[in-house]
This record gives sequence, structure tokens and C-alpha cells, in this order.
Amino acid sequence: MMDERQAVAAFAALGQEHRLRIVRQLVTAGPEGMAAGMLAEAVGVSGTNLSFHLKELSHSGLVTSRREGRSIIYSAAYLDLSELIQFLMRDCCQGRPEVCAPAVAALSACCEETA
Repeated sequence: MMDERQAVAAFAALGQEHRLRIVRQLVTAGPEGMAAGMLAEAVGVSGTNLSFHLKELSHSGLVTSRREGRSIIYSAAYLDLSELIQFLMRDCCQGRPEVCAPAVAALSACCEETA
């Protein structure tokens, strides 16, 4: 379970436009991820700039990497992203489920579209 310190680091990382774009692109790419060059092209940043942003995202636990031959493949850290959402929603309802209903419905619809 994500604690407050981890959540702050994750939100700080996502607070930068390019990093948010990178995470969204990796989420869309799925668990197989993307090679660094393809990712840089997809989000419109240079390789050097991408490397800087990926380092920050990796430190915050939102992105993972693995080597495949000569390429480094980056993937979204789905478990950590899920824990970040859980951190936000943990105290959401406060005994009033109607408060969280729109967020739950949005997440459910997202999952149904990919099923």
C-alpha cells in the first residue's frame, strides 16, 4: 500500500507535462511497453530529455524498465499506478458512497472497454 510520502513523490513526478504524457503513452502501450526511441518519438521529446524524465518517473515508482537485446523497454508500473488511485480514493466516501460513485463508474467503464 502506498504511503503519503510515496504519493507525494508520484504526484510531483506527474506534475510535469512531459512526464504525464510519457506515463499516459506507456499505459496505452500496455504491459509490453515501448523502446526508448519509439517512446521519445511518440511523446515528442529528444532522447536526452526522455532519459531525464524517465529517471524521475522510475524514482517515483511509476515506470519500470528492462533490457531486450540492445534496447531498453519502458513500461508503466500498473501496480503502483493502481496504488496511487487507491491512495486518493481510500478516504473518499466517508460513509457516503454517492461521493465516490462517479469515479468508480469511470474506472469500471474503462475496464469494460478493454475487456
